Amino acid sequence: MSFVKVHKDLVVYQKAFAAAMEIYHLSKLFPKEETYSLTDQIRRSSRSVNANITEAWRKRRYEKSFINKLNDADGEAAETQNWFDFAFACEYIDERTHRNLYEKYDEILGMIVSMTVNSHKWTFSDKNLNPANPSTK
Repeated sequence: MSFVKVHKDLVVYQKAFAAAMEIYHLSKLFPKEETYSLTDQIRRSSRSVNANITEAWRKRRYEKSFINKLNDADGEAAETQNWFDFAFACEYIDERTHRNLYEKYDEILGMIVSMTVNSHKWTFSDKNLNPANPSTK
């Protein structure tokens, strides 16, 4: 069993970071008129997934705060999927790219939900002073 010491050790964080970077590079190809709408929104929401996972990790002393930040990450990941739909409908990305990104975020969402449902395994308590759950890593 390996222990998670910092938020960057979380596989969900690593997957969300890689997906956000993929979105960043892909969104460079969006038309200039989308700079302050779709491009900004999809970059912001994809990056916010990581920011909220990071905050959740730092708030794991308090289970409700941990869950709250994971819920925020979940919402941002779902919002990112919404922007994929718009990018596809506007023909800025093809069907294969849309499906690939959507599936990546479905996996990220599943990991976030698993961490939420099993929050007691990730947060501090008298019985669990070193939280790490290999099943969601």
